[in-house]
Amino acid sequence: METEKGRAVLAVSFGTSHADTCEKTIGAIEEEIRRAYPQYPVYRAWTSGMIRRKLEKRDGIHIFSVSEAMEQMKRDGIREVLVQPTHVLNGIENTRMEQEIETAGQLFDRIVVSSPLLTTGEDMEQVVQALIEEWRLDEDEMLVYMGHGTDHHSNAVYGALNDLLADRGCRNMIIGTVEASPSVGDIVDAVKKTDMRRIVLAPFMIVAGDHANNDLAGDEEDSWKSIFEKEGYEVRCELKGLGEYESIRRIFLRHLNEALQEMEKGQKQS
Repeated sequence: METEKGRAVLAVSFGTSHADTCEKTIGAIEEEIRRAYPQYPVYRAWTSGMIRRKLEKRDGIHIFSVSEAMEQMKRDGIREVLVQPTHVLNGIENTRMEQEIETAGQLFDRIVVSSPLLTTGEDMEQVVQALIEEWRLDEDEMLVYMGHGTDHHSNAVYGALNDLLADRGCRNMIIGTVEASPSVGDIVDAVKKTDMRRIVLAPFMIVAGDHANNDLAGDEEDSWKSIFEKEGYEVRCELKGLGEYESIRRIFLRHLNEALQEMEKGQKQS
């Protein structure tokens, strides 16, 4: 496969076993990249071995790991690789991705790795603006986002986003995490301090997959939906992944454009 300058984009995602949300989120981001850069083929890789094995066993679908994708790109004659992760944070998954890319680095003339969604202060400002523009809430509605959360230091981003929302006067939006801090208990305590009586739950994740369907909107007593209902709130769930937001996809495109500029600059200097 000969491409312009033998260059291609590798879109790296955590992955999901939910086909419906995959196409609306990961697939939509990849399609935005294809439209913006039609001269470059776009390859897909997922970092979750568990999800890739599940799809292989259940559906007979093989999704490349990062290493497998890069080996295929080499076989296809690709010499320069732009890597765009669709991860939310520069956390554990992104670090693993970077390690795999470093291992395969000798296969190519040049590799430039772009940034995940929330990397800079500008990113945070744009994400907050995207959240504000996405929702039209009633006076007594509180939008509660569920992020994934991590024990990586990058988890501090969630608290910083809540501070930004507060600074922008968004008293009816808050972000918690399912596996770290702020926890659902922290979020319930914060909501109780307001006069909100109705809760809208939504995933602060690229896809609306297992966490969104089970931990957020499930009927089990420890789901966020059940916890808020037990506290007497009227709850509705909006299972829309961040990858469905056009404004979020534009941030990934900005990052990829910055990576492309870095690659072009490096080419001129070499």
